[in-house]
Amino acid sequence: MKNKGKLVIAYSGGLDTSYCAVSLSNAGYDVHAVSVNTGGFTVEEIKTIEANAYKMGVSTYKNIDAISSYYQKVIKYLIFGNVLKNNTYPLSVSAERIIQAIEIIEYAKSIDAEYIAHGSTGAGNDQVRFDMIFQTLAPHIQIITPIRDGSLTRQQEINYLKENGIDMSWEKAKYSVNKGLWGTSVGGSETLTSDKPLPDSAYPSQLKHAKEEKVKLTFLKGELVAVNGIENNPEVNIEVLNNLASAYAIGRDIHVGDTIVGIKGRVGFEAAGALVTLKAHHLLEKHTLTKWQLQHKEYLSSFYGMHLHEGQYLDPVMRDMEAFLQSSQDKVSGDVFVTLKPYHFNLDGISSKHDLMQAKFGSYGEENKGWTAEEAKGFIKIVGNQNKIYQQVNS
Repeated sequence: MKNKGKLVIAYSGGLDTSYCAVSLSNAGYDVHAVSVNTGGFTVEEIKTIEANAYKMGVSTYKNIDAISSYYQKVIKYLIFGNVLKNNTYPLSVSAERIIQAIEIIEYAKSIDAEYIAHGSTGAGNDQVRFDMIFQTLAPHIQIITPIRDGSLTRQQEINYLKENGIDMSWEKAKYSVNKGLWGTSVGGSETLTSDKPLPDSAYPSQLKHAKEEKVKLTFLKGELVAVNGIENNPEVNIEVLNNLASAYAIGRDIHVGDTIVGIKGRVGFEAAGALVTLKAHHLLEKHTLTKWQLQHKEYLSSFYGMHLHEGQYLDPVMRDMEAFLQSSQDKVSGDVFVTLKPYHFNLDGISSKHDLMQAKFGSYGEENKGWTAEEAKGFIKIVGNQNKIYQQVNS
């Protein structure tokens, strides 16, 4: 008989969360499974996850569609900041874990759950992100982590499930793939080394087109509002662009970074839509923002991405930085022209009424229309004063 109280589990349908669901149900908890769709799930996949959840003995299963929330709360600001971790990775997984944690804890509060569980191990980043969100938003709800607490091996989990009549196909795939709106992570034996690349076959999208394709991306105040003239919500446009660009096998790379727990990590990823969006947006900013806006955005965006990665999303400094990033986008509107090619893309140019590269002020290195030669000489003399004084005093 269940008597330990109501428990919500972050349920993905994989081995770890399935073990958690069965073991916690057997331990007497009233288990309610929740999964959060931040992109990448089909309707059929969600139905399969639900069916499997009930096989694990849960009382209820709920799938929360958080794609729009994910965009509005996180991805929008990653685009505004052109955020790439270590100049490479668009924070595909770390960004969605934050939203998943928020949605799950809010659901747990709504049904008056006394406990909340997740299947993270003690060696990764996700345990930090989940625990920090959970304990901040609902300190009264006790966090339970069977895999971390028991230091369980994969085989121990499989054996336990078989003993309890759950004999599904738990063979570990050669490559682990986590798909979301902002990119897909790919892990395998090669990413556990420092020298080996992932083979082409490891990436979920394969090269389909050899002939280059022109694409027009339309931004309004920093948000992607249309692809090839067809308007839609930004999160839909990101998926449309991802489908276009992934057919060219664009957006593949391997990220090497520092984990929250202090060790180095290596992960492959495929993020065609994210990378094209970020680079196109950045090009438009180069034309429409002042040099001081660009300079200060660069370091603030780096801080924003790092804090998000480290699970610090709920710190109020994040709202402060979001306010700055939002303000910076007031004039970031226009079209960006992109050419998709096999394995890469070109940024051809932009068209914007806010383009600061206006011919009436002069052409760089060619023609001056805004000042005289004498004014230029005076400017150079004054701007060089500090260096001249320093060198004369200290030589």
